[in-house]
Amino acid sequence: MKKTILLLLLIGLAAGAYWYYRELSTGPEYSLMQAYKAVSDHDAAAFERYVDVNSVTSNLVDQVADQSAALGALNPGGFALKGALRLLKPQLAQAARQEIKHYVETGAAPPAGAGPRPLVNVSVLGLAGKVVGEGSTFKGVKYSREEGEQAFIGLEFTQPRYDTTLVLEVKMQDRGDHWQATEISNTGEILQHVARMEKQHLLGR
Repeated sequence: MKKTILLLLLIGLAAGAYWYYRELSTGPEYSLMQAYKAVSDHDAAAFERYVDVNSVTSNLVDQVADQSAALGALNPGGFALKGALRLLKPQLAQAARQEIKHYVETGAAPPAGAGPRPLVNVSVLGLAGKVVGEGSTFKGVKYSREEGEQAFIGLEFTQPRYDTTLVLEVKMQDRGDHWQATEISNTGEILQHVARMEKQHLLGR
């Protein structure tokens, strides 16, 4: 009887270990780690396996267009009218994809003046730098939840300029054998938050 119980216990532990390993190696967090590795390796093809760049950039432009007032505060001198941003969505999304591809392949933002001159002065990487902030560091995964074939991962970053942190929420889609990031779902809220913090920072000087 003791041998039988021990055997069942070992089988249970082995099954649990296998399940844990499978979840760890196929879950949404793992896919995000693979996307980060692809950036480190400058592997654009691998990056696009784990990040739907078209979906992310398209949704990003939509959310930015809805926050034109906040964008104006973070991008002084830039043309940030909501109607214009929506009208130029295809061009902006394409420019954002090119910026991201260049960054993944080279590890640096495109040089100023590279490519066609944009009709609106909005840079995805430049805006990301202002939102996250200089000297910002990644603290870790704040939360992770799965809802059927979708998952939401909260990535926490420090904001030294404002002495606080922000959480970037990445929405992911189950693609069967891996997960893929499809949008940054709280871009609008983050832009509002950073615009408020920047205003307070300037007033407090």
